[in-house]
Amino acid sequence: MERSPDISVGIVGIGLMGRGIARNIAKHGHALVVLEHSGNQPMEDLLQAGAIAEIQASALAAKSDLVILCVSGSPEVEAVLTGPNGVLEGVRRGTIVVDCSTTIPSSTERMASLVHAAGGLFLDAPMTRTSQHAEEGRLNLLVGGDAEVLDRAMPVLRCFAENIVHVGPVGAGHRLKLLHNFMSLGSAALLSEAAACAASSGIQRELFVDVLATGGGAGVTLDRLKPYILSGSSAGLQFSMGNALKDLNYYVQMATDAGAVCRIGDAVAQTLGAAVQTGGHRADVPELVSLLADAGRQPRKHRHRSG
Repeated sequence: MERSPDISVGIVGIGLMGRGIARNIAKHGHALVVLEHSGNQPMEDLLQAGAIAEIQASALAAKSDLVILCVSGSPEVEAVLTGPNGVLEGVRRGTIVVDCSTTIPSSTERMASLVHAAGGLFLDAPMTRTSQHAEEGRLNLLVGGDAEVLDRAMPVLRCFAENIVHVGPVGAGHRLKLLHNFMSLGSAALLSEAAACAASSGIQRELFVDVLATGGGAGVTLDRLKPYILSGSSAGLQFSMGNALKDLNYYVQMATDAGAVCRIGDAVAQTLGAAVQTGGHRADVPELVSLLADAGRQPRKHRHRSG
């Protein structure tokens, strides 16, 4: 493997996605600093490969030419940047902060301003695809920010991303990611409701899937939910209902801020909200099929209704 120019990289968030990102950066020979956190995936292989663990984000930032954030959402990004011993307390002049999380664009713009005021540079680079793609170094990145900053960050981003698209100024990456997730999760909710209705109507699940696959229902969403519809396996879409609800709520807030119509977005968010209340935050999105089927078997006066 051709070695990339050595850039010291700090990563905050060694979760399902962050672990794959970190492993691929280490494989390309970059010095790696990771933040210790109770929510991390196991890091033994990263430490054995030479990664350094820090307990404070400020210390991580002080050792990094580029800092990647891969955390749950806006509150976590804001805390790791601006909280006590946060990244902003240790960031060096010219250090690039790359936010790969999914966050609210208005928060993204505020955080970028604070990073710039501290002497750093900022890109929002949310990801699409799955944790398997992260392990394979084949994520997609939607990047908002200055094109020259993106050029500087590219040697690191290329370590873990297959497709990198510059979509506009700071905040544009997160706006496009929320649009993407509204489409993908909205399609999953629509298909889940249809599958639950098919089961209640006596339609064989194999026939239901085959008819969709050869008609207007074909596509990525059906491919990902098909294993659950047919055999109860959620392996095709290992994305938690809690994260899905968070992303839909962010989309609704973004649409509201923009003055855009959001009736379907509201309905999907309410559907996911009811599913989280019933199935829990950690349930995978494909489980929505069963949760909606169960809701349909309840007495009508107890059914959840979207507004």
